[in-house]
Amino acid sequence: MKPATLIGILLIILGIVGFALGGVTFTHQKKDIDAGPVQISHESKQTVPINPVVSGIALVAGITLVIVGSRSR
Repeated sequence: MKPATLIGILLIILGIVGFALGGVTFTHQKKDIDAGPVQISHESKQTVPINPVVSGIALVAGITLVIVGSRSR
């Protein structure tokens, strides 16, 4: 598979995820206290928003790269 096609597919996936979810959410576990057998931790969620304009640009660029990658030899 050509690099342009692979990058195009990744951009298409990123564009679709951006439109469908509006962003990507990550969950982090942080230890507050670690004193031998006693451990206290908490989870924090962080969302990275993806602008719909950026999603559209990624989608169009991905489609273009897939077309260009499939036509070049």
